[in-house]
Formats: sequence, structure tokens, C-alpha cells
Amino acid sequence: MQDHRGVNFFAHESSYIDDGAVIGNGTKIWHFSHVMPGAVIGERCNLGQNVVVMPGTKIGNNVKIQNNVSIYEGVELEDDVFCGPSCVFTNVMNPRSHVPRKNEYRRTLVKRGSSIGANATIVCGVTLGEYAFIGAGAVVTSDVPAYGLMVGVPARRVGWMCQCGERLHTSAGRAACGVCGATYEESGGMLRQTMASRAPAGAS
Repeated sequence: MQDHRGVNFFAHESSYIDDGAVIGNGTKIWHFSHVMPGAVIGERCNLGQNVVVMPGTKIGNNVKIQNNVSIYEGVELEDDVFCGPSCVFTNVMNPRSHVPRKNEYRRTLVKRGSSIGANATIVCGVTLGEYAFIGAGAVVTSDVPAYGLMVGVPARRVGWMCQCGERLHTSAGRAACGVCGATYEESGGMLRQTMASRAPAGAS
């Protein structure tokens, strides 16, 4: 990684990259976006139009952030996270315009491979487990288990999603992905992968 004066990432001329921002090789930052001092963005990320990345945030490698998303202080996105258009993060539980709460920011962690649908809201202080899948418009108010498929307001788990992004169907506590061949075992409200896919996701 390097600071914004490097030449190994792309930033559209209408975007603002402040001194002190750290941006990885191969990352692309598109129209009207703003990356603030102290933000750390990994390699091969893609930030769409009108994305704001605040100080004290960390974004991993190969993260895709669609248009109109703000990454507020306290939010961390691990590698391979997908943030759909206009999804929302928060960092204060009880905001008031006239009450300072900068010392009350809560951490939100989105673990590797998770996908957040368009217009979904992630209330601060929660963790989204690896490869969790948040449906469009859902409002997440509590931790999400790995591979959990969440929909509704407030969001509830309605199933499981494979690492490759296909919905899983469990039987007797077991599931196999019909697309990539990965297998899983369900126990105690959690899902764990027992065998990896036969081929990388997206391979033909």
C-alpha cells in the first residue's frame, strides 16, 4: 500500500483523496467520492460514485462498494466484502444533533466474503460473519452467523448461503451446494464448511 500520491491506483478527477489516506495497488475510486485522512483501503478495491470513507476506517482487499455508500468511523470491512448500492452503516446508537457522541462510536465488523444488499441498514456494534448474505432492504440489529441469509425489518435468518453465493438447502443438518459442490454441516444455529468447492467461485 501507499499514500494517495502514488500512481498504482485510479482516482477519478472529480474525487477527493485527502493527505494521510492509504490506498492499495489496483484500487479504483470513481466520481465524486471522498477518502479522508487516516482511512486505509486495500488492493484491487472498487469504490463507486459518491462513496465516502471516513477517518479510522479499514477496508480489506478486493472489496466492492457500490454507489452512495458511506463508511463511517468504526466500520471495518474485511477482504472480498460486497456493499450494494445505498446500503447504510451507522456508528452511534442514540444520536442527537446537540449531544456530542464521538467517544461513543461502536465498532462494526463485516467479515470476509460477506455481501450486503442494496438499501440494507447495518446498525452499529454488530458483526457480520464470514460469507453472510444480507438481503436488499434488511435492517440488521444483531450479530449475523457465518453464511447466514438475513431478510426483513428487523432482519431475521431465513436460511444459509454458500461461499459461492448460492442458497443452501439443509437436510438432517447437512447441505451441499449444487453449483460449486462445497459441503456444510449445521449445528447449534451455526453453519460450518466441511469441504471446499470443487472449483473457484465463478469458474466455468
